[in-house]
Amino acid sequence: MTLRVRAVSAEEKDQLTRLARSRTRGAGLVRRAQIVLHAVDGLSPPQIAEAMGLYGDTVRFWLKRFNERGLTGLEEAMRSGRPATYSPEERSTVIRLALTRPAELDLPFACWTLDRLVAYLSERGIGMRRSRISEILLDEGLTWRQDETWFGERVDPDFAQKRGRSRPSTRPHQPAAS
Repeated sequence: MTLRVRAVSAEEKDQLTRLARSRTRGAGLVRRAQIVLHAVDGLSPPQIAEAMGLYGDTVRFWLKRFNERGLTGLEEAMRSGRPATYSPEERSTVIRLALTRPAELDLPFACWTLDRLVAYLSERGIGMRRSRISEILLDEGLTWRQDETWFGERVDPDFAQKRGRSRPSTRPHQPAAS
């Protein structure tokens, strides 16, 4: 017995056609709409599979699903996926800790680095990689403060006055003999 697509209303056919031609919807949804449209046009599942470069089982699966659920059946079902590696509590601990001044925790440094966060968290039983901590903080919109260098602004506004006059560290170049 060959699988056939159920009767489709004019409105459903219009929606299927729009979906099948869409350039903004997901490629999978567009492909599934094309499968159903081919079936509406009278092609059998093996013919559809050959024309679209798909497996027959795939075509039959989506036709059965369309017959049972209509257009909503063409949407991809949510998948459970891999369970989260770190709990929401652990993620919030990382964020809370990064926003806390180390001095408030009686630590001997003024600011956090990724390595310091990793070490502090592992002492508290949360073994988390540097890259994961960085991802969590970036997801929250937190970025690391850039280290100050001699190119940037100084913390002390009177630094230039205290330092005194600058002297060049290298001698000026002598012109080459001609």
